[in-house]
Order: sequence, then structure tokens, then C-alpha cells
Amino acid sequence: MSADQGRPPFTTVCIVSAAVAVAAYWGGLLVVVGTTAVPGWAAGAALLLVALAAGIAGRWRRRAAPAPPATGARRWRWVLSSLTVLGCLTGALADAVATYHPLKPADAGGCRAVARETAFLFAGSGEVYAGRALGPISVLRRSSSWTADDGYQPIAAGAYRLTWAPGGGSLVIDDTGVNPVWPALHEVDCG
Repeated sequence: MSADQGRPPFTTVCIVSAAVAVAAYWGGLLVVVGTTAVPGWAAGAALLLVALAAGIAGRWRRRAAPAPPATGARRWRWVLSSLTVLGCLTGALADAVATYHPLKPADAGGCRAVARETAFLFAGSGEVYAGRALGPISVLRRSSSWTADDGYQPIAAGAYRLTWAPGGGSLVIDDTGVNPVWPALHEVDCG
């Protein structure tokens, strides 16, 4: 039995975890566990740690074997891991000023909506994520976004109306008359 036979499962775990992490961050996904939002960058960081643990376990398992030359799989793992780290850092910096709010009322059909709001200097913005609840865990995708003037955060202020219909709903965001929100009407697609 050669030392190479133990390598593919660990390499596969590393590459798949890193690829899923990149897709989670750049795909606009939001995981919600109970009432806690886990942004894509945090999910990506967790998957990167899984990939790192798998790589360390693989290296420890074959520690007696001589170091293999760089292979295509090792290069791809390094590239994907680097992209994941970059995406996680970018997302963490962007989330430093973000707040997440579960929107109420909940849909009786199992659709769930969560808003992410940010404010920086004289600008505010927000995004609504929607998807079906799978027990206590939901994987939501970005459904719509808005911009607000003067750092206004309408969801945190409770200035919204969410109504549900079969297959989705609509979110209407109210402005203050002084701080407009563009656009005010958003489709909440549970797809």
C-alpha cells in the first residue's frame, strides 16, 4: 500500500470545502440557525477550518512519507483556500457595521425573511434574504436590496410592512420623509 492511497479523501475534502465556502460567500447566501444569522463569510470561514483540519489530518497521517511534489490538486486547494480567506476577510470587514433582523410576521407556509442593514457616514443600505425554513436551520438567498439616505436604517426603526402571499411576499419600507429609501417596494421570493 503506497502513501498516495490515503491522500485523495483529504484532498477532496479540502477542495470541496473551499469551493463551497467561496460559493456561499459570493453566492449571497445567509444561513439562519434559530434566530441567529450566520453570514456567508462566517460559513466560509467554518468550511475553511474544516478544510484546514482535513489537510492537517492528512499530513499527520502520512507524516512518515517524504513530502510529495506540488500537484494540481494541491495548487487548486491553495488557490481556493486563498480565495476563501480573501472572501472571508472582505465579508468580515463589510459586516463590521451590519445588523441582521428577522422580519415579522413569519409566513404560515414556512417562508422566512431576514434583513441585513448597514450604515456608514451618510449612507445606509439594506438587503432582504428569503427562503424556506428547514426546522431550526434556514438557508436564505438574497432577494432584494435598497439604499437609504443619511445612514437611515428603516428595519431597525420598525418602519416596514411585510405581507405574505402563496410563494412569497412583499416588503414595503417606509422612509421618514427626510431620509428617503430607494426602492421602497421589494419582492420577497421564497423560490
